[in-house]
Amino acid sequence: QVQVVESGGGLVQAGGSLRLSCTASGLTFDDYAMGWFRQAQGAEREDVSCIIRSGDLAFYGDSVKGRFTISRDNAKNTLYLQMNSLKPEDTAMYYCAILNGQHCTTTYKYWGQGTQVTVSS
Repeated sequence: QVQVVESGGGLVQAGGSLRLSCTASGLTFDDYAMGWFRQAQGAEREDVSCIIRSGDLAFYGDSVKGRFTISRDNAKNTLYLQMNSLKPEDTAMYYCAILNGQHCTTTYKYWGQGTQVTVSS
């Protein structure tokens, strides 16, 4: 059974930083690209970032480019999202996701229950 568990969310002031973590079990972690998406209340899902299985290539949504950094430790089955220069519009539930293949050009296969990030102005 695949399990995806996010952690690291919280309340932070604008301009601050948070680091999200995600552990995945029940599958071969480094067979898959991994990603983060977020959903603010009343809004549609927004893709935040994705990293390929090897960790050598990552992609970012325009709204977070230059502020967020995705990384993975395949030995620890863990995915990270370092979020700097946070803005109130970054407030959302953040979900860690396993993609359907090794690249970032596919759909989400599994995701966790999310971790809330709230940025105060």
